[in-house]
Amino acid sequence: MAGRITRAEEQLQPDPIHGNKVLSRFINCIMRDGKKAVAQRVVYDALEEIEKRTKGDPPAIEIFNQAIENVKPKVEVRSKRVGGANYQVPMSVKPKRKQSLAFRWIINAARSEKGKPMHRCLARELYDAANNEGKAIQTREQTHRMADANKAFAHFAW
Repeated sequence: MAGRITRAEEQLQPDPIHGNKVLSRFINCIMRDGKKAVAQRVVYDALEEIEKRTKGDPPAIEIFNQAIENVKPKVEVRSKRVGGANYQVPMSVKPKRKQSLAFRWIINAARSEKGKPMHRCLARELYDAANNEGKAIQTREQTHRMADANKAFAHFAW
């Protein structure tokens, strides 16, 4: 398939306040209906909330990076069809997918908490993830448990 490689990595601009490309990609994942300014406000308000909670030590951007690192999965299960049966085969996760899964799990955990402003939910989830707690970490642990339970089928990974 010709033309599958995009220039998305080159075109991604770092975020205007922290100059961080990972944070810029996270803002793009938060964004809905092309409303980037709203997404930026939510993320920056969440980082401010974290700054208030930690009193600036460590900086909120470090907590954000630590949260992403803690939520990244090492293995996941993929469905393989072998001889008419479907097996859940544990496979290691590529770095780009690790990051996108971490983003997705954190955002879904924050969005699932109803009744509070999004920036507060996001701040709490990022703070909890940096401390190895919260819904996103539970999702990662569940994924790892599933891979561990199915490691008998690891020989199907080719």
